[in-house]
Amino acid sequence: MATSESATLSKAVKQQYMELPQGDKVQAMYIWIDGTGEGLRCKTRTLDVEPKSIDDLPEWNFDGSSTAQSEGSNSDMYLIPAAMFRDPFRKDPNKLVLCEVLKYNRKPAETNLRITCSKIMAMVADQHPWFGMEQEYTILGTDGHPFGWPSNGFPGPQGPYYCGVGADKAYGRDIVEAHYRACLYAGVEICGTNAEVMPAQWEFQVGPSEGIKMGDHLWAARFILHRVCEDFGVVASFDPKPISGNWNGAGCHTNFSTKEMREDGGLKAIEDSIEKLGKRHGYHIRAYDPKGGLDNARRLTGHHETSNIHEFSAGVANRGASIRIPRNVGQDKKGYFEDRRPSANCDPYGVTEALIRTCLLSEEGAEPADY
Repeated sequence: MATSESATLSKAVKQQYMELPQGDKVQAMYIWIDGTGEGLRCKTRTLDVEPKSIDDLPEWNFDGSSTAQSEGSNSDMYLIPAAMFRDPFRKDPNKLVLCEVLKYNRKPAETNLRITCSKIMAMVADQHPWFGMEQEYTILGTDGHPFGWPSNGFPGPQGPYYCGVGADKAYGRDIVEAHYRACLYAGVEICGTNAEVMPAQWEFQVGPSEGIKMGDHLWAARFILHRVCEDFGVVASFDPKPISGNWNGAGCHTNFSTKEMREDGGLKAIEDSIEKLGKRHGYHIRAYDPKGGLDNARRLTGHHETSNIHEFSAGVANRGASIRIPRNVGQDKKGYFEDRRPSANCDPYGVTEALIRTCLLSEEGAEPADY
């Protein structure tokens, strides 16, 4: 399996420099979503003092013509700090800064879905929407071959790998453990992890997170995963169907509840939301991957624990449905539901916004309303 040349560089030599004192200065790594709607970019600047909140962070800019976000003749784009985390790579007092992107005219970039998501979340803040997203991913070599798979063949069929233990079942656990601890250090609301059905495929969960924090924390967790994989010389893929054939795809199942759903008798509110979702299936499919449903079409086939992309379905404990009501929720008559349609490479801002628009703002039709 191919790994990057960078991974062969001596980490011990690097550590000599990382242990040098940095005085009163702080390194802030600014992170943003590029023009693909799924790729991440970053660059670092020096601050004179440690920022205590987003308000202490300056705006910045970058060349949008190199990130598929502008033309070269008018390429300056603005980075607007939106969320701040501790930096698990450079450590305290250094920071990771998740940013929104604005164009030269101060209007949001096409892939800046955070700005509208934030407005929609503010409209329903009194309902305290909680989300939990289950991010699946696949570890690949730099040649695109799944980590640990035979170079000229396939591993044994699916079955023993889900939550598996042992060198012949769990491929790449060091990466998973490093990512988990780095997220905890950073302050990301990560709540669990497990090996998935396909070998070299894993999942981590973020949440419960309220409102806009869901998107912020999932994007931060994704960035940290990419950086951890970079150190190990491998690649984290969020492709919803990285290997064709009889292998599971990768999704980002999204769990959702409101204060009303979590209280006694909340099952009625859950069922009302599911009814609304069933009438707006096409809108959600378009919102649930960065290519308007084309990526998910390879995954949502009705096989391998997925629903059919062309049909809406719901059921208790049914992992082949669009919407799953957990069995304990059906018994307790309150709790949350799981939307199993979002793809692994979805934008969590777009997914959570779509759920709010349909379930809480009772929007109908193929397009989002303009408020």
